[in-house]
Amino acid sequence: MQKKSLMSLGALCGVPFIMVLGNSMLIPVLPQMKQALDISQFKVSLAITLFSIPAGLAIPVAGFLSDRINRKSIIVPALITYGLGGVIAGLAAVFFKSYTLIMAGRILQGIGAAGTAPIAMALAGDIFTSSERSKVLGLLEASNGLGKVVSPILGSLIGLLAWWAVFFLFPVLCIPIALGIWFLVKEPKSQNEAKPVKQYLTTLKKIFENKGVSLVSVFLAGTTVLFVLFGVLFYLSDHLETKYKIEGVLKGLILAIPVLAMSTTSYITGIVTQKKSSFFKLLVVAGLFLLSGSMAIVPFFRDNTYILVGALIFAGIGTGLVLPCLNTLITSSCKIDERGMVTSLYGGVRFFGVAGGPPLFGLLMEKSPTWTFLVPAILAASVGAINLFFLKQDVLKKAETEKEQEKN
Repeated sequence: MQKKSLMSLGALCGVPFIMVLGNSMLIPVLPQMKQALDISQFKVSLAITLFSIPAGLAIPVAGFLSDRINRKSIIVPALITYGLGGVIAGLAAVFFKSYTLIMAGRILQGIGAAGTAPIAMALAGDIFTSSERSKVLGLLEASNGLGKVVSPILGSLIGLLAWWAVFFLFPVLCIPIALGIWFLVKEPKSQNEAKPVKQYLTTLKKIFENKGVSLVSVFLAGTTVLFVLFGVLFYLSDHLETKYKIEGVLKGLILAIPVLAMSTTSYITGIVTQKKSSFFKLLVVAGLFLLSGSMAIVPFFRDNTYILVGALIFAGIGTGLVLPCLNTLITSSCKIDERGMVTSLYGGVRFFGVAGGPPLFGLLMEKSPTWTFLVPAILAASVGAINLFFLKQDVLKKAETEKEQEKN
């Protein structure tokens, strides 16, 4: 890979890294936020949900615009909006102690997040050829995972100053990443003119008519693994503090363990699938069943911290097997001028998974510790079975195969 390509890749990897901080960095300080604002467990979980739902809703719009304009012109303003939302939330916490205004800042952050990682994934799919794409998208997913690893530690460290201080880190990180995207990434031009909206939607309809069953299977897999991951992190953050009185950096380090397993596995999976492209479906199904099994074990050993963390490591490994494969299948399922919308739809459902995890886990935690983990175990196993029977990786990669044939 050439030096310019490496620089472009480095800038692109910064985007999923900063995006994941939006939720993961907040998780360690949620108990402090709950106490400081005197709010319920459900209300504090909305700090994650009200970031993720606007992102999920706005992502398809960002994807549509990125196909019609260009990717960089969406990513850079989105990063600035993301940082601005952090400033608003932070000021609301410092000067007003207003839960409502903090949530308004979180909503703005979510809208900004819509134009970040999913569009960066589409841009990487545009820049890098099919022979490099699996490894590159594995690196982007690993960067996302690295953000999940670093963010609990970073959130815990900053939380030692004040729980609201985490909000002010977002603009500090967003600006240099936005500059890197604008100046270091060379975006290829689409060879096709922008289609009228009606024709564009007709093309997308045809994609889903031809590949809809496989695409829906992939979408379900993506939202499920992130639903479970963020639900588990929410549970673990509260569990470590209330049961073991573990706070600060030590809590951040423990929260980082399962996501480190996920990040490492994502990187390795990207390398493996670059050489063995027939493994995508196998790894997706195996990862979902591994995730299900690890969740099913937890209710019986949740009082044993070592077994609990061990099970969560396997959950991270399962997630790391699934996500890079899904990224490659999604970006390979359509042509360059349709890729932004399709990857954004996928990114949107991923965000809905993130949004649903903390509040549902929060409700289940108050009702039944056993079902807190059996529900996600059943869900992951069901989605694994759906992908086993309905995911056709050759159908999704057909667009890439046709593109290579046209070049030859």
